[in-house]
Amino acid sequence: MKLKLHIALALVALLPAVAVAQGSAPNITVAPVPTVVVTRGGHAQLALELRVNRGFHVNSNRPYDELLMPTTLHLEAPDGVMITNVKYPEGQDLVLPFMGNQKLNVYSGAFVVTAEVRPSRTVAVGTQRVHGSVKFQACDDRQCFPPRTVPVEFDVKVVRPAPKHAGPHVTADSPHIHQ
Repeated sequence: MKLKLHIALALVALLPAVAVAQGSAPNITVAPVPTVVVTRGGHAQLALELRVNRGFHVNSNRPYDELLMPTTLHLEAPDGVMITNVKYPEGQDLVLPFMGNQKLNVYSGAFVVTAEVRPSRTVAVGTQRVHGSVKFQACDDRQCFPPRTVPVEFDVKVVRPAPKHAGPHVTADSPHIHQ
């Protein structure tokens, strides 16, 4: 079983042009990410929608075999901003002829990776750009292709917290005071 896996992985280096011949590239595209608006010292949810081209799949973030490359998201947050709690969806089990009876855990079609954006209480107010990448290895039902990396970019707009309001100001002249 491991020998078949090693042979299949070795063939990856020999087959990079096959996808072009099929008319579709083994790729992931990243949907445009709306600006993440978050208050200083607060947190906001980030959802990155990724789409695997039709006819292909990629290993999940937790493939069953340690020799398979997981799909990973790497984000470089600007100073004063942290990206935490990155969560990947569960993959789907798949059995392919060229892998024998070994189950693979994969993503296909669209899937969403989530995280939290957490600016510090002292970070400057304004918009900052987050750069990153998704690294993956795509396969079809016959073979796997060399690993690829696609860029990810989105903006984080840090705003001031809303002022704390002490409630309505009541005076003796207020119409709500009954004497």
